[in-house]
Amino acid sequence: MASEEFGKNYNDANGKKNPETSGQVAGQAAVAGHPVMFGALIAGLILALAGNVYLWNRSDQIGTQLNTNQNITEKQIARLSEATTTILEQRLQAQNEELKAELKGTHDSANAAVSKARMEAQQQTKALTAKLEEQKTQISEQLAQIHDANEAADSKLTAVSTKVSDVSTDVTAVKADVVSAQAGLQKAGAELARVNGDLGMLSGLIATNSKELAALRERGDRNYYEFALNRSDAGKKVNNIALTLKKTDPKKNRYTMEILSDDKRVEKKDKTINEPVQLMVAGNREPYEIVVNRVNKDQIIGYLSTPKVTTKQ
Repeated sequence: MASEEFGKNYNDANGKKNPETSGQVAGQAAVAGHPVMFGALIAGLILALAGNVYLWNRSDQIGTQLNTNQNITEKQIARLSEATTTILEQRLQAQNEELKAELKGTHDSANAAVSKARMEAQQQTKALTAKLEEQKTQISEQLAQIHDANEAADSKLTAVSTKVSDVSTDVTAVKADVVSAQAGLQKAGAELARVNGDLGMLSGLIATNSKELAALRERGDRNYYEFALNRSDAGKKVNNIALTLKKTDPKKNRYTMEILSDDKRVEKKDKTINEPVQLMVAGNREPYEIVVNRVNKDQIIGYLSTPKVTTKQ
């Protein structure tokens, strides 16, 4: 079999095509003629077969190794996938727990805030209710006071009406008194006298008491200013002049005083009661007149009379 296959390959290699019988003969001749070449071919064939076997074995080993590596890789991938899945599940579980804790904290905070707001609202409602009740009580008391005040006002109005009637009667009586007083003033005015003052000028009408002074005021001819001057009243202002009492003699009804007017000091010495003490003051054509009606110990009582008409400076 090997010789025949070798012969066929040899003939094919040399490009010759012979019948099967002639090939056998030619092959035998070739074998007989080339023993060395035949041996070399046998050796090459053996080597080729050995190489094929080695390659087959090696291919089988590589396939086995590949299968082993594939199995190992698949197991490692499965383990890695399982580990990854476990890690992801753990992380998801941890995140879920954290989220639950946060939600619980938020829920608790919200509940606490709602409770606090509800409590504050209740407290404010109670305070507002109490305040409204207090205001209501105050308003009721004020209304009661107003009612009492109205009743009191009605009573007073009735009393006032009664008093008005009484006053009307009194007014009639007062009018009669006024008429009588005016008659008295007219009589007192008739009794007033004119005398010469210490400057030798005829004075105005002289009043010796408060009744006569009221009559002079009623006439309206001059201005009148009453005063009571003590020795301790140095420079006492009466209208626009200053008076200082120097000495009094109640037994003789005499006094001494100093007058300051227009920055000038004038001493009036040993004057008697009801004596017009005259003084010319700038801006007046008529003199100022001082009349003392009473001399006491360290005190005089009287009035100052000034003209109503003045001249321009």
